[in-house]
This record gives sequence, C-alpha cells and structure tokens, in this order.
Amino acid sequence: MTQTEEQIKKDEYFMQRALDEARQAFREGEIPIGAVVVCRDRIIARAHNMTETLTDVTAHAEMQAITAAANMLGGKYLTECTLYVTVEPCVMCAGAIGWAQIPRIVYGCRDEKRGYQLYAPKAMHPRSTTIGGILGEECRQLMQEFFISKR
Repeated sequence: MTQTEEQIKKDEYFMQRALDEARQAFREGEIPIGAVVVCRDRIIARAHNMTETLTDVTAHAEMQAITAAANMLGGKYLTECTLYVTVEPCVMCAGAIGWAQIPRIVYGCRDEKRGYQLYAPKAMHPRSTTIGGILGEECRQLMQEFFISKR
C-alpha cells in the first residue's frame, strides 16, 4: 500500500469517527456536524454541534473539539494535529482553526451557504492544508436528512 493509499484509509477511518459524532448530534436535535482531533494517529478530542443544548451560537463541533484537544494537550496550539469535520468549517471556526495553528484540516462535504471558502478563504493558518470530500456524500446525506426531518 502506498503512502497515499494509507493516508486515504486513515482519513476515511477518522472521518467515520466524526460522522459518529454527527449522528449523535442528529439524535440530540442538533445540526449534525461532528469533529475529531487526531494527534499521532490517536483521537484526542471528539465533539459535535451543541448550539441548541448549550444555547450558544459558538458551540460548533470544531470549536468544542479544539477546546477539548487544547485541554488534553495542555496548550493552545495544535501544531501536530489533524482536524476531521463532517462539513466545511464556517468563517468563525476557520478563524479558530487558524489561531490554533492546526496544520491539516479534512472535511466531508462543502457548505455552499456558509463555508469559509466562500467568505474568508485565507482564514486558516497560511501553512495549513485542507482536504475536502472525504466521505462527502455520506456527510451531505446526513445533513439533508436532518433538514428534511425539520420541515
């Protein structure tokens, strides 16, 4: 197996864990977005949207995961971590990801209405890399299913 194939398998594995979090959010009536932070091939933080539960518009999955990871590592910079999130981060989350200096961000599906790439494509740290589309269809379907159930 080549390095690329191995990395794709890892990305899909960790995105599945983020999807587990998104499904938990769905069950709790939250917009189904999940995130995990991985350091040295180990999940150090997992989270999902909690804006309704906490009555807090900043309680996005990424924000919750960044806080948990920073607490776990004992520092605010996550320079050896990868963030996996089921939906493209919004501008707020992209800014936080940039401030945390996360070098690698992997997301499932694009957010055509509120994604950072539309409004603030330079919000991430300049040395970070972003990969989209990992299990994208599965992530998109979960979002669609949620909003259909709310109508």
